[in-house]
Amino acid sequence: MQTFKVGTRTSPLALRQVDEIAGYLRNVGMEINIEVVGIDTAGDKDRITPISDIEGTDFFTREIEKALLDKDIDFAVHSAKDLSPTIPNGLYIAAITRCVDPYDALVSKDNLRLRELPQGAKIAASSLRRKTQLKSYRDDFKIVDIRGNIGERLRKFDKSDLDAIIIAACALKRLSLENIITQRIPLKILKPHPLQGALSVETRQDNFELIKMLSKLDTR
Repeated sequence: MQTFKVGTRTSPLALRQVDEIAGYLRNVGMEINIEVVGIDTAGDKDRITPISDIEGTDFFTREIEKALLDKDIDFAVHSAKDLSPTIPNGLYIAAITRCVDPYDALVSKDNLRLRELPQGAKIAASSLRRKTQLKSYRDDFKIVDIRGNIGERLRKFDKSDLDAIIIAACALKRLSLENIITQRIPLKILKPHPLQGALSVETRQDNFELIKMLSKLDTR
């Protein structure tokens, strides 16, 4: 078996995503060993800057992509929506996987659905897309920013005066936390990021053999 070093963020969700890619590779007949290399990105170190301020940048991929270019890892696994529109020269997106769940999920303390939340309900959300669409749906909502990995967000939520929190349903599904979802919010209310729920697999542009192997997972 070949062993490949796979770069990823160090959160529980990121590690589950690597397991998911390994499973996909086994399903297409690839017998490989994976050595996980955990890398803290700027987005992991900076817990203050709102997500809405850095969307469309390499905030969550920069250090991982540097490790690829430095040949410290063989390929990287990202949440596809974390990719910057422009990737560094010398790198290549070998695969974008299928979406496991496109919806944004509402988690509320009183198990109330979005339309049932009280007047002036306080809701935590990260992206500008979610904040804007929530206010468009009900302008009485008080939308507050929240940062951290999924576990950290949920712990902050539990200890706060928030009425609800919005989290990607795919993240809760991958972490086996679907049981806490109050509602998958209808797409006509919250239209998700086009790549929400999908994973991206990135490698060096000149690694033709690895690109050929990883492209078996590509759904584009």
